[in-house]
Amino acid sequence: MKAGFWTAPEGAEQPINVFPIGDENLNAASGSLTAAGALVKLAKLDSAELARICSNAIELLSKVAAAIASQKADMPTQLFRLGNLNDLERKLIADVMGEGEVAAVVALPDGSLAQIQESVLAGIWRVRLDANHEYLEVGPIPEIVKRAAADLTAADFEIGQAPEGAMNVLPVLAEIRERALAWRPGIRSQIINFTLLPMSLVDMSFLQDTIKNGPIQLASRGYGSCRVLSTGIRNVWSVQFFNAMDAIILDTLEVGGVPTVAIAADEDFEDSAERLQEIIEAYFK
Repeated sequence: MKAGFWTAPEGAEQPINVFPIGDENLNAASGSLTAAGALVKLAKLDSAELARICSNAIELLSKVAAAIASQKADMPTQLFRLGNLNDLERKLIADVMGEGEVAAVVALPDGSLAQIQESVLAGIWRVRLDANHEYLEVGPIPEIVKRAAADLTAADFEIGQAPEGAMNVLPVLAEIRERALAWRPGIRSQIINFTLLPMSLVDMSFLQDTIKNGPIQLASRGYGSCRVLSTGIRNVWSVQFFNAMDAIILDTLEVGGVPTVAIAADEDFEDSAERLQEIIEAYFK
C-alpha cells in the first residue's frame, strides 16, 4: 500500500476511472468524441435535413449558447432537460458536447450514482441521474456536486487516541478540524501537502479512518491526471496528481469549496459561448 490519503483498492496504482455516460454519438461504434471528431462528423451531415428532423435539439443548443454567454462563476447554474428529445436528437447533442476534461460520480442517499461529464465546451455539463433523468447544466460545477458536498458530509468530527507508531497525525487532524469549521464561501482554500509533510503509513491510515471518504469522486485531465475525492467531513477534499506512470506526485488535502482544478471559470464560459455559437452557425443554419 502506498502512502497517501486515498489508496487504490487491492493495491491498484491507477487513478479512479469515472465511467462515461454512454456511447450515444451518431456512430456509437466509434466511442467517445473529441471536439474535432464531433465537428468532422457534423460536417458530413446535411444541415437542412438535421434542422428539419432535429429541431428540438437545435433549439436546445441555441438556448444553451445564450445561457453560457451570460453565465458567471458566482451565478446559479442553469439546467436544460433532455426529456423532450428523440433518440437522434440525443445523439446529436452527445456529438456536439463530446467529452471534456472533467468527469465525476456522486453517490446519492438512495444508493444510486449520479454520473457527470463535462463537455468539450468547458462549463457545459451532462448530468445523468438515471435513464429517464438527464440534463445539461451550465455553470462552474453541477449543483448536485455542491449539494452532496454540503448535505452528505459531517460538519465536525472527533479526534480519537492515536495508535502506536503515529508521528504527526494528531496535530494534522486538529489543524484540519479547525480550518474546516472556520471555512466560509469567499475564504481562500487552504492546502495541507502530504508530499512534504512527514506522515507515516500509520498516520495516514488513522487520518483516513477519522475523516473517512465522502460521496464525490472527480477526475480531471486538465492539469495532467488529477483525482479529487470529497472526504466525510464538510469542506475537506483529497486532491492527488499523478505522473505518466500513475504514481502520485502531489498528495494534498484541501480545505474549502469544490477544488478549482474541477471548476470552470468566467473565461471558460466566454470561450465556450463563442465556440458553441460558431458550431450552430456552421452546421445548423
